[in-house]
Amino acid sequence: MLIKPEIVFENPSFIVIDKPAGLLSIKARGSLAAEKTAADFVREKYGDVFIVHRLDKETSGLMIFARNPQAHKDFSCLFEERKVEKKYMALVWGHLEKKRSVIDKRVKEFSSGRCAADFDGKDSITEYFVKEEFEKTSLVWAMPKTGRRHQIRVHFYSIGHPLVGDALYGDIRENKKYPRLMLRAFHLAFEYGGGKFSFTAAKDPSFESVLSVFK
Repeated sequence: MLIKPEIVFENPSFIVIDKPAGLLSIKARGSLAAEKTAADFVREKYGDVFIVHRLDKETSGLMIFARNPQAHKDFSCLFEERKVEKKYMALVWGHLEKKRSVIDKRVKEFSSGRCAADFDGKDSITEYFVKEEFEKTSLVWAMPKTGRRHQIRVHFYSIGHPLVGDALYGDIRENKKYPRLMLRAFHLAFEYGGGKFSFTAAKDPSFESVLSVFK
C-alpha cells in the first residue's frame, strides 16, 4: 500500500511535499506505468500542477510542484542556475577518509537506466560532510550542486562508499537486506518572489528505523 505524500507548504505559486520512499515522483514507463505517483496525489488535491524536479522512487524527501506556468518557469530557472540549496542525508557503507570534501566526477546515463562516473558524462558536483560515524557505516550530509540522475548514489559508489539499501549500486545481496534506500532530501532553501524560503523535513520513520540498526 502506497503512503501518501505529506503537504509541507502551499501558497498560490507552489507546493512543497514530503515524498515517502517507494513512491514514484512522476509517471514511469514499462512495468511501472500503472503505479500511482506523488504528482497524482498532489493533483487530486490541487488540480493541475507542474513538475519542477523529481526524486528517485527509492528516495524520500522534499519536492516542489509549481501551480502555474510562470511559477514553473521561475523554478526551472532557479534549479538550472543552481540557486536552490539542497541537502540530503545518506547512510553510506564504511568510513570516508575525508570528512568534508567535494566529489567532482562526470556522470553518464546509459540506456539501461543505470548511471556511472564516466569521463564522457555530464558535469556533476556533490559536496558532503560526515555527520556521524558508526561501526560499519557513516551518516553524511550531501549537497548536490548539479542534478544528474542518481548523482549522489553514483558519486558515493564511485569513491567506494555506496549507500546502504541501494540494490542498484553496490553489493546487491547485502543491500537487499534493508527495506529502503538510505537517502533522504531533507532540506530546501531558495529565494522566490522577493521572499526567502527554507524547508526542513521532519524525521522519516522508515529512514530512522534502518539507521537505528547501525547505531
